[in-house]
Amino acid sequence: MQEFTLASQVTLYVLLAMLGLYFILLWVWQIKVLKGGTMPNPDGTVDDYKQHKLLYGIAAADVFLACPLAIAGIVLALLSSKWGFFILSLESFFFVWFNTAATITSLRFQNPKLSPDWFITFPSGAILGLAYLIWTVIHFDVIF
Repeated sequence: MQEFTLASQVTLYVLLAMLGLYFILLWVWQIKVLKGGTMPNPDGTVDDYKQHKLLYGIAAADVFLACPLAIAGIVLALLSSKWGFFILSLESFFFVWFNTAATITSLRFQNPKLSPDWFITFPSGAILGLAYLIWTVIHFDVIF
């Protein structure tokens, strides 16, 4: 981490903290879905795998793969391992892709009230993933 400037280090730590918080919240949310809970979204939709069977697979993938891998990536990045940065780059790409799709679907089909809850649930994941990817591109020569 010594190769990064102070501003780059601070930005990285803020991004890692935000990613960690987001993935922990996602992990808890998806565990509740796997347990059969009905989880309302701020756009009026409900995450209920009994109604939408695909949600069970998404929740299982998040609980057993995406979230643990992201937390491992954060820990490895804090330990200055290139694997941590690589894992987080892949996770961030997934975040951009999935949250962009969810945001567009919510806007197109649900016509939601754009509240802070809606913003945190849908587009903030894509923005956070994109911020980390931009940080990685800027510091690519130092990381890899």
